[in-house]
Amino acid sequence: MKDDDPKGFDLARLLAERGAERYELHTKHLNHQLPRMLRTIGFDKVYERAEGAYFWDADGNDYLDMLAGFGVMGLGRHHPVVRKALHDVLDASLADLTRFDCQPLPGLLAEKLLAHSPHLDRVFFGNSGTEAVETALKFARRATGRPRILYCAHSFHGLTTGSLSVNGEDGFRDGFAPLLPDTAIGLGDLDALRRELGRGDVAALIVEPVQGKGVHAAPPGFLREAQELLHGHKALLIADEVQTGLGRTGDFYAYQHEEGVEPDLVCVAKALSGGYVPVGATLGKDWIFRRVYSSMDRVLVHSASFGSNAQAMAAGLAVLAVMEDERIVARARRTGDLLRERLGALVDRYELLHEVRGRGLMIGIEFGRPSSLKLRSRWTMLQAARKGLFAQMVVVPLLRKHRILTQVSGDHMEVIKLIPPLVIGEPEVDRFVTAFTEVMDDAHSGGGLMWDFGRTLVKQAVANR
Repeated sequence: MKDDDPKGFDLARLLAERGAERYELHTKHLNHQLPRMLRTIGFDKVYERAEGAYFWDADGNDYLDMLAGFGVMGLGRHHPVVRKALHDVLDASLADLTRFDCQPLPGLLAEKLLAHSPHLDRVFFGNSGTEAVETALKFARRATGRPRILYCAHSFHGLTTGSLSVNGEDGFRDGFAPLLPDTAIGLGDLDALRRELGRGDVAALIVEPVQGKGVHAAPPGFLREAQELLHGHKALLIADEVQTGLGRTGDFYAYQHEEGVEPDLVCVAKALSGGYVPVGATLGKDWIFRRVYSSMDRVLVHSASFGSNAQAMAAGLAVLAVMEDERIVARARRTGDLLRERLGALVDRYELLHEVRGRGLMIGIEFGRPSSLKLRSRWTMLQAARKGLFAQMVVVPLLRKHRILTQVSGDHMEVIKLIPPLVIGEPEVDRFVTAFTEVMDDAHSGGGLMWDFGRTLVKQAVANR
């Protein structure tokens, strides 16, 4: 085909001709509130390329990514090993998704995943974290013959209907009732767990070992004691490791921080994709899978159209190989300890900084009410308009002035969550701490552009009521 031939598909030409329309196209055809929000807070950037833990704009400015696509980019963007694996699997022209054969890649990836949880036996592959959770909920109900799932307040397990039924945030649930009749307990509340189990209808408790919202870890001993209670009542423990799994917290799985915890079902996704191909996985015990797939008649009782596709399996295998070769788990633990230590040393320095917590490279920075009168009055003004505005005031200059992408940890929360690619090191720690210190200095000076932006956020919050 000649260069000027209009026929066929040319991705490079399409992006060159229409890439500048990105925000207008999104406004017209997709979620119109997203570009509106991005423009309001000054996040309407145009990134041209990405590699590792960095983005670059058209002017060649680099941006440090401390968000990792909500944890998807565990190995950073465009890791060469994962890229090669995907080129290789496409070039292999495999007979993929025939539905009436058994390809080798799913079995090989399952084998690799299960090696990190030797008490588990089988894997179901889907396409996302919420689908991994949906699978676990269905399997738990089928295996136990009971209808009710317990979950923890402030949890996030996904946004499809079943996962939403165990989502602990009303903001996500509002307007989508009726949901499944599941029940929330407090994270760490063993008395509530014991009380609910006494009703005799509980299939399982699903829990994030470290909650994404607010970055709150389960209290020491809770997972082990909960497991004992659940098993004593013939119920199951489900560990949602969609965000915390694959090294994020400094162990391969976050539940492994507590000795003796062996969940019956484990949900993973996000980082397993290598940032390229959507994939989710539900790991479980053999007897649970045998209850679900109890006969040949039930061979397709739970399936996914694109589950176990060759591209996703190749990406997952490449990710696990990189994690082993580059010692990613130990690296995340070491870098996370350094970042938390450096940030924790600032708590006594800044009265607006309340706490730094987390595990590995999953870190929460919480802000709180200051003691000085001048700062306290401004803090009160922000809180009256909308809780969470101060954290947003920190996130915005980190990006606009220091070119560092972060996120507020949840709606109506004064917490910033750091979940950077697991490949960052001391240079990125230095860059973030230096920038964060400058932002906090500005916040405590009582003036400047930061508080001017705060007034803008207050006006926006009031207007949206």
